[in-house]
Parts: sequence; structure tokens; C-alpha cells
Amino acid sequence: MSEVANDRFFEIDALRGTAIVLMVVYHFFYDLDFFGIIGYDLHSGVLLLTGRIAAILFIFLVGVSLTLSYSWNISSSNTQNDYFYHIFKRGTGIFAWGLVITIVTAKVLESGTIYFGILHLIGVSIILAYPFLKHRIFTLFAGVTVLLAGLIMQNVYATYPWLLWLGVKPYGFYTLDYFPLIPWFGIVLLGIFAGNNLYSGYRRNFRIRATGDNALINLLGYLGKRSLFIYLVHQPLIVGILLLYKCSLAFI
Repeated sequence: MSEVANDRFFEIDALRGTAIVLMVVYHFFYDLDFFGIIGYDLHSGVLLLTGRIAAILFIFLVGVSLTLSYSWNISSSNTQNDYFYHIFKRGTGIFAWGLVITIVTAKVLESGTIYFGILHLIGVSIILAYPFLKHRIFTLFAGVTVLLAGLIMQNVYATYPWLLWLGVKPYGFYTLDYFPLIPWFGIVLLGIFAGNNLYSGYRRNFRIRATGDNALINLLGYLGKRSLFIYLVHQPLIVGILLLYKCSLAFI
């Protein structure tokens, strides 16, 4: 769910793998509650924290990874236009998967259609992030500004749905997954700021111990490299398993 160059930094993949594990765990308990198998409080406590950490980590790493991709492409003598085409193609591809989720949830669910979830956000953010990739302080300022705007817009509602993607919700709006640009694009911008400072010139600007023989880190890195695939398949798998479980109970 991100932009990464050929020579990877293991800690980025491991962090992304951590995020996908947390998200799968959160969605498993979410689905248990949704199907009425076991009830959980998803709006406070450990489960809420698990879901938020997973989302923030994913979105923050989008920004970090974009700086790595940008540095790699520029150092490889690719032009600015070539790189913009690359991230535009990547962003539209991820956004298209978001639209697939919109169509599926609209067809399957009675309510709660996902109109602008995390994949929609990441797809659009990858494209919008392009002008910020060369900047540091300006990007930090923009990121903080977007986050603060999100606090202001929490209670902003409208009678129309056309600004849903931006963070302006219609009255009575309900969805299972909602990540509007304000405030979540601010997290992407903070990731860009961090990436430009920690990995400038596609070099790690801090020391970290090599972990090539650490099985857990390697596993998380493996999952992190396949995070988009895992994100797309984990919910259908969980839902399928739980539905089979509910059906089996009917025959007992």
C-alpha cells in the first residue's frame, strides 16, 4: 500500500507488517461483533487503540515510502515527469481498488457502504503528495495545518454528500470505514517530513542494528512487502470463515 524502491529498508517493511497484523486482528474482532458471534466494544479501549495505531502507521508509512521512492527515482536519473507518471499510475491503481470495495459493500451491505476508506485515501494522497516531496519545513507546516483543520471539521455537516472525501459529512452519514483527506492527509505529510529527514538521499541517517537472523522481523518484513494483497484478501477470508462457523452452529 505504498511506494518503495528496489533496495528496501527492513525496518519500513517490518513496521508495515506490524500495521497489517494489527489491522487483521482489529477486523477479526470487528467482524465477530458485526455478525453477533461475540460482542465487543470497538469504540474504546484496546480494540479502538489497535485499529487506530494500525491505520496511523499505514498512512504515515505511505509518506515515508514516497520519499524513498522519490529519492531512488531522482538518483536513477529519471525525470520529474517520469516520476509523477509513476506515482499517478500507482495512486490511481490503489484508488481503483478502493472503488471496488465501494461497489462490493454497496451490493452486499444493507447500510455502511464504504465511500472513502483507507484505500481511497492512500490512492489520492500518493498523487497529492507529489508537490511536497522536495520540502521539509513547509511539509511539516502543511501536515500540522491539515490535522488541526480536522479537529475543526469534526462537527461540520452538510445536506449533500459531495464533500465527503474532504471530511464534510452529510447528516446521518454511516459507513464502516471512513478516512477523509482532512485530517488523514496530514499524517501522510508528516510521514514525508520524517522520511526526508531520516532517509535523505536514500540513505539511513541513523543507526540501527542489523536483524537478518531475527525470525519475527523477517516475518513482519515479508508481510509488509505484501500489505496491499493481504489487505484486499483478509476481510473476505475472515468473513467467509465466520459465516461458515455460523452455518455450522445451525446444524448442531
